[in-house]
Amino acid sequence: MSAPTLELCCLGRAAVDLYGEQVGCGLEDVSTFARYLGGSPANTAVGAARLGLASAMITRVGDEQNGRFVRAVLAREGVDVSQVATDPSRLTALVFLAIRDRDDFPHIFYRDNCADMALDRADIDPAFIARCGALLISGTHLSREGTRGACARAVQAARGAGARVILDIDYRPVLWGLGAHGDGARREAPSDAATARIGALLPDCDLVVGTEEELCVAGGSTDIMAALRAVRARTQALLVVKLGPRGCVAFEGPIPVRLEDGLRAEGFPVEVFNVLGAGDAFMAGFLRGWLRGETLATCCRYANACGALVVSRHGCAPAMPTMVELERFLAHGASTPRLREDRDLAHVHRATTRAPLATPLLVLAFDHRSWFEALAAQHGAAPARIAAFKALVAAAFERVAQGGTGHGVIVDDRYGEAILPRLTAGGHWVARPVESPNALPLAFEWGEGLGLAMRAWPAGHVAKCLAYFHPGDAPGLRALQLERLAALAAACEATGHEMLVELLPPPGASGNAPAHLALEAIYGAGIRPDWWKLPPAPDPTAWRAIDAAIERHDPLCRGVLVLGMEAGPEALREGFAAARASARVRGFAVGRSIFAHAAEQWFAGQWSDARVTEEVAARYEETIRLWQGAATKHREIA
Repeated sequence: MSAPTLELCCLGRAAVDLYGEQVGCGLEDVSTFARYLGGSPANTAVGAARLGLASAMITRVGDEQNGRFVRAVLAREGVDVSQVATDPSRLTALVFLAIRDRDDFPHIFYRDNCADMALDRADIDPAFIARCGALLISGTHLSREGTRGACARAVQAARGAGARVILDIDYRPVLWGLGAHGDGARREAPSDAATARIGALLPDCDLVVGTEEELCVAGGSTDIMAALRAVRARTQALLVVKLGPRGCVAFEGPIPVRLEDGLRAEGFPVEVFNVLGAGDAFMAGFLRGWLRGETLATCCRYANACGALVVSRHGCAPAMPTMVELERFLAHGASTPRLREDRDLAHVHRATTRAPLATPLLVLAFDHRSWFEALAAQHGAAPARIAAFKALVAAAFERVAQGGTGHGVIVDDRYGEAILPRLTAGGHWVARPVESPNALPLAFEWGEGLGLAMRAWPAGHVAKCLAYFHPGDAPGLRALQLERLAALAAACEATGHEMLVELLPPPGASGNAPAHLALEAIYGAGIRPDWWKLPPAPDPTAWRAIDAAIERHDPLCRGVLVLGMEAGPEALREGFAAARASARVRGFAVGRSIFAHAAEQWFAGQWSDARVTEEVAARYEETIRLWQGAATKHREIA
């Protein structure tokens, strides 16, 4: 039998969670919601993938936008979605959730005839199960005959292939037809049917995980020790009891007299913000250890730590930690029990959960608002002409980018609003300027409403900020510049957008201070941009100093994009070649070197629209070739 190519496959619920953004009130008083991936097995699949396990998902989603969202999020997180079927007649499930206080998390399930509960035996491919080292079954899918048949077929295939079987009891009484729709948060409700159906699966399990309440249902007793003994009578599986903030306890063999006589692992002292999803994170952490052959104590420690990290955050799937984050938390702890307020830990989480990105980035920047305004004024053109020219640049970009990877744009809202949706739909990397043009000190287009404006952006858009910054600036100016950059960083963190800082010396500044000194000053203020956009430096030692600053302060930084500075082809070639000495340079962001001549001719009435598109496309292609040539030269030198 060949070795499994996947370590874990999760079967069951996959839904959309709509989380109330207002905290401290019930669902009836929530006014806005954040959309996340949800469903216990889907959350676990994401959590396991973030911890490095090769994971897959078996479920159904609707043939609609929410179904495509669920599939896309799973795939972006590295989860194999080849067994996520599309149901043409049912909708993807929804859950509405709120955080009322530390002990009250009301939620309502919209799962009537939903797609994932239509999963049946025909959806199970035994050959795929045979590729998996372990199969996780969620208890909710034992509640209906059709889904129970799918679970049975999957378990049979797993046992036949020598894979381990895991049961997450995941008991939600309302999903078993017990209680009112508004009782989604209820956990305690004895059910003979649930006890029987869970019990029927137990003999095939290698690992069973649940809360005290869930294991009482599985064992058919209100006494946890009696329930555990009843479960043990039906299975030799490792039993793990989740104890919330008290940690967990595991039983490998006979059940002792007292709960605390099992292998006990203490929890972590954190402030509870949101318990929803913590159990899924616990499972992901436990499996990261268990499936990789770690000791039981290590498995429990991983599980408790992952649960503690998620219980302190908003959302379920997006709150799952990465392995880098887990290791940091276990090694260094946190500066506060309110983990979401630990800036270093939050930065690690944010940086290590960014969407994968193809590099090098080949960015055509045409946001230059004041430059275009001056050019239009010179020729007596209305502002609408600027928008028309930018549409031509966008068309040239799309012509070159078609079918390729790593292409991106920087374009503004002021004159590029009409083309932004098209560029976004094309899947391109998109950055948008937030600074007021030529402002010194730094000011923002939307003033104090920057964060509110960014909330309307698509999630993948990057906030680009040009700052005229010199390490030798007067203390008052320097402090104000850093204050404004910190405000932008806070807005990016709050809205989930990446931050790109472009640094140029102030107009008329005496001397060009090395760029790495500016980076040191900004990092010293606690500001860690996702991206830097820097002028070309002909001296490779300058790039090595920049690399050292980034490595010292933020090794998780996405990297550096090199400016064009209106250079001609030969100067671009030299600048790119020097930049390739940097381990942190990830591409270029060039603008006027590509489009300036075409713009001057077009606004003067000398060139047609078609000529502009041809010229800009040709110069963009030439810039890409210059970059690629510099890369080849760098490899030859190395």
